Amino acid sequence: MTKAEIVNEIAKSRNVEKIVVQKIIESFMDCVKDSLAKGEPVYLRGFGSFIIKERAEKAARNITKNTTMIIPAHNIPAFKPAKVFVAEVKKK
Repeated sequence: MTKAEIVNEIAKSRNVEKIVVQKIIESFMDCVKDSLAKGEPVYLRGFGSFIIKERAEKAARNITKNTTMIIPAHNIPAFKPAKVFVAEVKKK
């Protein structure tokens, strides 16, 4: 499902204009991105958590040039679904 499909679904089910729904969804995504950029996780009870995962420094190989390079430690965003969410998906 794409963002446009989500906007259409919410607008149709809640009888709200698509532009309003789109602005709300984009505002939500901006809030999540801003919080994660600050290092703050976002918890949505019953849905899941948007968290920051820390990746350690590691050595990687370029097999075509037969060289080794170091990939520095870095943070990546991740989503951890809530137990209720996982249980509901498993039922289907």
